[in-house]
Amino acid sequence: MNKHSALSSVLTPVNTAKGLPNEHYIDPDVFAEEREAVLFANWSGIGFGKDIPEAGDAFPIDFLGVPLLMVRDRDGQIGVFQNTCRHRGMILVDKPQKIRGAIRCPYHSWCYGLNGELRTAPHVGGPGQNTHEDLDFAELGLIRIRSYVWRDVVFVNVDGNAPEFEEVHRELMERWKDFEQPMYHGGAGASVRLELESNWKLAVENFCESYHLPWVHPGLNSYSRLEDHYNINELGKYSGQGTYVYRQFEGQNGEKLDDFRNLSEKWNEGAEYIVVYPNTLLGVQRDHGFAFIIDPITHERSNERIELYYAKKPEDAPEHEALRAKNAQLWKTVFEEDVFVVEGMQKGRHGVKFDGGRFSPAMDGPTHCFHHWVATQIEKARAEA
Repeated sequence: MNKHSALSSVLTPVNTAKGLPNEHYIDPDVFAEEREAVLFANWSGIGFGKDIPEAGDAFPIDFLGVPLLMVRDRDGQIGVFQNTCRHRGMILVDKPQKIRGAIRCPYHSWCYGLNGELRTAPHVGGPGQNTHEDLDFAELGLIRIRSYVWRDVVFVNVDGNAPEFEEVHRELMERWKDFEQPMYHGGAGASVRLELESNWKLAVENFCESYHLPWVHPGLNSYSRLEDHYNINELGKYSGQGTYVYRQFEGQNGEKLDDFRNLSEKWNEGAEYIVVYPNTLLGVQRDHGFAFIIDPITHERSNERIELYYAKKPEDAPEHEALRAKNAQLWKTVFEEDVFVVEGMQKGRHGVKFDGGRFSPAMDGPTHCFHHWVATQIEKARAEA
């Protein structure tokens, strides 16, 4: 079977489809193909607004080998640039920091504004000559990467060719419009970091569905049972799962976290967990939300960054510190419970006779939606090659 026909079995309805073939998890060449066709060609999550909370903050990120730099400018807007000097290609910022004046290249001291414009290039025209007639500063600013911030996730479209973020994700943004209101990071205890010996897609697939809850998350399943969940199958757009029985936990004296304001009744006991294709996982509940970014490192290694958000700043609700800590610990336990299955599936993909697997038509719709979307992106890129 040639590689161009290998995806036909994925691009059928869930009742007959197979999953992505093994090489999409264990072959570095296919990983390189997905880097371009899936991750660079779409709106991928790379970081969080909380990483750069104040004007002048800069945060370097290596995204699939490409050096990027998130910067918050003097107007509070977030921009993403290639973290590469336009002179000799030197990395500009090697660790998170506050930019006091300009972004200065440590090699020859070319300096850029927080908006990426080239401001100065000392001695570029010879000693004491800081201009040259053949160098147009207006054309030598940092290369800006298209970016969009939603739910504090900084999304980028590296190749620059995707439709606008709001166009791509209009239906999901409408679905969650109740939550279009201020939310605040929960502070030092509200971040979780996990390293996975796994392809990035397996972490996404596991998040999509609730089918595994009874066996992998017995604690969660004790109050949010399999039958209390529903699938979210938006083929070609997004997918995930929801629950009808989200239950706020209480402190020792019955206290609860503050709710987001003016939510519709759906969210009294409802919660949803959705993948923003390709690599961003979001959850919304009445009293907090979270965001995952799956950072693909190699074809068999990924990192997860998870951040928790609340309706009030931690400093404005100090009485809820214990509740926030308990919430973070509950989620950390759930997220850690998933590691062995994600890594176990990665090991299983080395079974040379595994054919991608069959889906449960009733339970695996969200996962199939993701496979179908990935295959569609790859087929599209191959057709344009």
